[in-house]
Amino acid sequence: MIFKVLYQELAKEVPVRERTEAMYVEAETERNVREKLADKGFNIEYIQVLDEDHLAYEQQSEDFSLENV
Repeated sequence: MIFKVLYQELAKEVPVRERTEAMYVEAETERNVREKLADKGFNIEYIQVLDEDHLAYEQQSEDFSLENV
């Protein structure tokens, strides 16, 4: 499954919408995504599983790239 992860780079700073980043991660479950990203120090705001239609939409963006974590 492909997950879209919305996060802030620095976990110790107050979240600001304009600084929210997105990444796409392949994993079995949301828990696996959190485990894979635990050592990065991100403030994870939201993890969303992408169904086929949503994934197809996201892949049209030039910013789409699947992270290897």
